[in-house]
Amino acid sequence: MNKFIDFTDRVCLVTGAGNENGIGFQTARILGELGGRVILISTTERIYKRAEELKKTGIEAEGMTADLMDRTRVKRIIEEIIKKYSRIDVLINNAGMVQVGQEEEFAPFSEMTDESWDDSVDRNLNITFNVTRQVLPHMIKNKYGRIVNTSSVTGPLVSNPGEAAYSAAKAAVVGMSRAIAIENAKHNIMINNVLPGWIATDSQTDAEAAGGKNTPVGRGGSAEEVANMNVFLASEKASYITGQTFVVDGGNTIQEYKGPSSLYY
Repeated sequence: MNKFIDFTDRVCLVTGAGNENGIGFQTARILGELGGRVILISTTERIYKRAEELKKTGIEAEGMTADLMDRTRVKRIIEEIIKKYSRIDVLINNAGMVQVGQEEEFAPFSEMTDESWDDSVDRNLNITFNVTRQVLPHMIKNKYGRIVNTSSVTGPLVSNPGEAAYSAAKAAVVGMSRAIAIENAKHNIMINNVLPGWIATDSQTDAEAAGGKNTPVGRGGSAEEVANMNVFLASEKASYITGQTFVVDGGNTIQEYKGPSSLYY
């Protein structure tokens, strides 16, 4: 059967793929179902379980653990992947937010500590920088690459109290991507950003779930719905799309009124 999107023989690296219900793992699953060789990275050993789950369905998958804020470790793990697979065709930069076992910190900007700011920027901007910087030269050498960054509507388009650092980092990812896009389009390397809104993952709070109910669609999105966008942008079909932002938020950011629809429309 002729597939519209086919990743056969493509080597696909997905970071932040440890949660079975998360965007990263769902993206890896779809890439694998479409023929890709999938390498999954997370900070904890649960990534090996995720890789085994994919293997049981016939997907060629490998799990690796790494602290992607450690630039020396990032360099080594990319070298390991290149040594084994010779190239990386697709990079999905999904890692960020908070590490397993840690609480996300919310504080007014005037009360934010230096440590909190630095940690958020490290997780939500520098991880993407660290991995992309190591992968990009290999894509340039091979004259092919697709990079998809999980940014957020928070930062590039909207924000929330207590999220100055997160917003700054996610907006910076978009700005960084535009420069990379201009520099590398001549090498057949496309880089784009996906901006999720209220997504019903395992980490979603009650407040975030309520936000999803007040979108025009009337619910939070699923990790798979975000993954579908990631996969298209990671494909050969996205050959004339670069430096762009794609919002997956059920129409939330296009509406002025965001309260209960029963009170307005």
